[in-house]
Amino acid sequence: MVSKKSSVEEDFEKLLLQYDYKFQKGDLVKGIVCGFDGQGVLVDIGAKTTALIPGYEAVDKGENIEEKFAKGQEGEFLIIREEDEDGRFLLSKKKVDFAYAWKDLEKAKEADETILGTVVNTVKGGVLVEVAGVRGFIPSSQLRAKESELSAGAKIEVKILTLDLQQNNFILSNKKVYDDTVKEAKTNLFSQVEVGQIVEGEVVRITDFGAFVDIGGVDGLLPLSQLSWRWIDHPTDILHVGDKIKVEVILVDYDKQRISLSLKKLEPDPWVEAEKNIKEGDCIEGTITRLKYFGAFVEVFPGVEALLPHEEVVEYQNESKSILEVGDKIKTHVIKFNPSDRRIALSIHEQFENTAEKEE
Repeated sequence: MVSKKSSVEEDFEKLLLQYDYKFQKGDLVKGIVCGFDGQGVLVDIGAKTTALIPGYEAVDKGENIEEKFAKGQEGEFLIIREEDEDGRFLLSKKKVDFAYAWKDLEKAKEADETILGTVVNTVKGGVLVEVAGVRGFIPSSQLRAKESELSAGAKIEVKILTLDLQQNNFILSNKKVYDDTVKEAKTNLFSQVEVGQIVEGEVVRITDFGAFVDIGGVDGLLPLSQLSWRWIDHPTDILHVGDKIKVEVILVDYDKQRISLSLKKLEPDPWVEAEKNIKEGDCIEGTITRLKYFGAFVEVFPGVEALLPHEEVVEYQNESKSILEVGDKIKTHVIKFNPSDRRIALSIHEQFENTAEKEE
């Protein structure tokens, strides 16, 4: 005769079936946070006893466990140690977060996305940056800003150059973000910009031969000769880095991706007015603007220079017993005026013969 199982035995078997699990080290399991103890976070994963996430596998240094985890919170956890003699499994939350973050980084690299990182600190040869909880490195050659300009906690836009989990190699670039942005801006700008167009920009760099003006992601060249109708010794005479100015586009080289600009074209052409006010034979006072081996340039009308030949300069200095210098005022006579070529020739002597011939 087969004896029936007692209700106690049946309840015991049901209890054993309830905990018939096959959790192993390396498994990803779901669980519910059910409390905290002095070691870390207690999690119910359906085992005989609650599993434990040690503090070092739960939060980073400085983080508060009870602020990051709440009772009843569900999540995924990685088993990093199988159950001990007390039936307790050891779990990690940080490793799960790292794995998901790494997958997101792989997607970002494949899509060549710009992502935001946080500067950890500067080290020899570059900067350590944290992105989505993963620490990466930006070499100095891949930084647009100087390391000294980046403080801990600063946000920085980066792109991924290298991402190798096996080698634990995570290399980033801040310069590539800028280069790609400039490339895109150039493409957009060159499809729209035209000669004669007036644009607004910011002076970003000054050299001896001119200034570079950012006109929307592209640096156009404003040559020294296009700064003013008046003689300018150096661009810093009238411009400074950071100045916001309006300029006219005078050249677009699509092949070389270059744009030339003019500031003086936005001002009235002084030669047009000079033609109305100056005639050959006129006695006119001007200011010495430049002294060259072949003569002196004299501003005889705002923005209009005329040439006093070297021999005339020497004769004037001999007669006046003084040496001409830039800034000196001098009275001269206009002996030739060719508005189309923008040339005026001067003399310290009145040209009676030329005047008489004109009157005839």
